Amino acid sequence: MISLENVSCRREDKYLLQNITWDMNAGENWVLFGLNGSGKTTLLNIICGYLWPTTGKVTVLGKVFGTYPLYELRKRIGFVSSAIDKRLPDYDYAENIVLSGKYASIGLYENPDDADIDYALTLMERFHCSKLIHRTFETLSQGEKQKVMIMRALMAKPDLLILDEPCIGLDVLAREQVLELINALGNDLETPTLLYVTHHIEEIMPVFSHALLLRNGQLYSKGPIESLINEQTLTDFLQRNVKIDELNQRKYLKILD
Repeated sequence: MISLENVSCRREDKYLLQNITWDMNAGENWVLFGLNGSGKTTLLNIICGYLWPTTGKVTVLGKVFGTYPLYELRKRIGFVSSAIDKRLPDYDYAENIVLSGKYASIGLYENPDDADIDYALTLMERFHCSKLIHRTFETLSQGEKQKVMIMRALMAKPDLLILDEPCIGLDVLAREQVLELINALGNDLETPTLLYVTHHIEEIMPVFSHALLLRNGQLYSKGPIESLINEQTLTDFLQRNVKIDELNQRKYLKILD
């Protein structure tokens, strides 16, 4: 799904990313974990083709960057980000926001056919959001907006779904609803491979199998969740003593000093 070989990104005299080598295979749902400023956004922009690395080789969905039109590749990647959320028209109906994902447009300017309309409504029903039909985007709660954004990203039936901090700004109830939706997505055979970006351990749902830890633009570690999200690894990674509690297959972190 994703292959990075010695990828670095340098701007002026500073490395935003340095020597990242990582493979993400189909069927593996990954978490990209790191503190603010660790390079997560830079890495996402490179994967989506919005930012070109200074050095290294990037292959996404079997296409080597530099040999394939990136605008065609992006049609196969679903992307959920607050940056997109803020650009969507407030006055548009929720179902039109979902439909716009078919065309990767900010707003719906096409004339969708009946099959696309049926699929959008099916998505909304599948994720228990039928009540949002004929609601304008501005009247939705932040949690409802995030659900609509996820359905929008699924509209084009992508091979890879990237969720960039989808719980940012949500209250605790809305966050749990979105996380439950994401966990259900990961257990659905029709769902694409997931890449979830966060800096909160408690957001790592059971459906995620692997993690990549970024620190100061460098790959700290990568591998199965159980080998990384533990007290020893995170104490070293965060350079603070931590305690990990577990409840219902989810982990919760406490800073001890």
